[in-house]
Amino acid sequence: MSIFRRAISYYFQSFVGFSAQVWWLALVTLVNRAGAMVIPFLSLYLTADLGFTLERVGWVMTSFGAGSLVGAWIGGKLTDQLGFYKIMVFSLASSGLILFIMSFFENYWLILVGVFFFTLASDAFRPPAYVAIAAYSRPANRTRAITLVRLAINLGFSIGPALGGWIISGMGYRLLFWVDGATCAIAALLIWVLLSPKRQVSHDASNTHGAAGIPAAKQEVPYKDYRYLVFLVGLFLFAAMFFQYFSVMPVYYKVHWSLSEGEIGLLMAVNGLLIFFFEMPLIYALDDRSRFSRFFILLVAAFLLGGGFLILNFSNWTGILVIGMTLATLAEMLCFPFANAVAMERGAKGHTGMYMAYFQVAFSLAHLVGHNMGMRFSGQYDYPTVMYLFTIGSVVSAIVFWGVRKKVL
Repeated sequence: MSIFRRAISYYFQSFVGFSAQVWWLALVTLVNRAGAMVIPFLSLYLTADLGFTLERVGWVMTSFGAGSLVGAWIGGKLTDQLGFYKIMVFSLASSGLILFIMSFFENYWLILVGVFFFTLASDAFRPPAYVAIAAYSRPANRTRAITLVRLAINLGFSIGPALGGWIISGMGYRLLFWVDGATCAIAALLIWVLLSPKRQVSHDASNTHGAAGIPAAKQEVPYKDYRYLVFLVGLFLFAAMFFQYFSVMPVYYKVHWSLSEGEIGLLMAVNGLLIFFFEMPLIYALDDRSRFSRFFILLVAAFLLGGGFLILNFSNWTGILVIGMTLATLAEMLCFPFANAVAMERGAKGHTGMYMAYFQVAFSLAHLVGHNMGMRFSGQYDYPTVMYLFTIGSVVSAIVFWGVRKKVL
């Protein structure tokens, strides 16, 4: 068999073994993310169309993070009380309604409040979605199930920004809110039709040991799990740097490199396409705990993310942007699936929702702090200095992951 045919066979083998519900969940996620156009272009919309200053955009993105923080907490809490099905449907339906309403907002304070409630509603979806993955998958393929749903997210994300850039060029920013809201409503309907309520499946803790030799947490509540909290600090730092690709980097591409919105959309689509073709086989190959500890993989991911920022300061060739995006995408592919798996495995029996809520809170805090910090840096320093600062933040996250792996933190 030729190398090419073996590669194709290996690629499709990485998709084998999932339940029908995991595939339906991935389909719903794909529909929702294919219409996700507002957030990738939010910073450009606020600056180019509404004329907001970078400082004001920073506060809007802080509102984004605050809503995400509250939504993640509420979503996790309600998931443990009511189950994942109802929370996912309500989250998507309410997100779509809020986007429709926000399409009429132009006032700074209304947008600030609207963004808060939109992200509260939308990010309440994440903890129940993770719990649904745990319920519909087996421990042996859970990391790949997470990766499959992430694949759907990123395939949708490769479609959304490219289509969004085309819509902006032809019809303006306002239509983005309507398209995004419509896909939220369609995704809610698909969950309602395709995924019937199912009691969460709890697996025996002895089968959920982490790759670094760390057993699932014995505590019943995550705030007593010290090493889990330190792990979340590293994840927060990594995410705060990675999320610059949704706020600072689009403005950086336009101002520093003079790219059009359409070109920015195509560059951001590189992320989703790379994930579509390479993430599943990569995770399939690396999800062997006897060869690679998960915290070693997270360490490598953090260095790759820093490298993606760093190289942008050493060339005037436009192709360096694609290389930087590729490094950041590889970092994302390595970090987020395995970080998800760590969080699921440490979830105490019956408290998976709260463990995933804490996990999502780390992301929400990264939104809360990262976007504002990045925008403020961009307003105070030149872009090469900003790229150096993002590199330093990525390296610090690597140090934290190393400390957790070596049990020195």
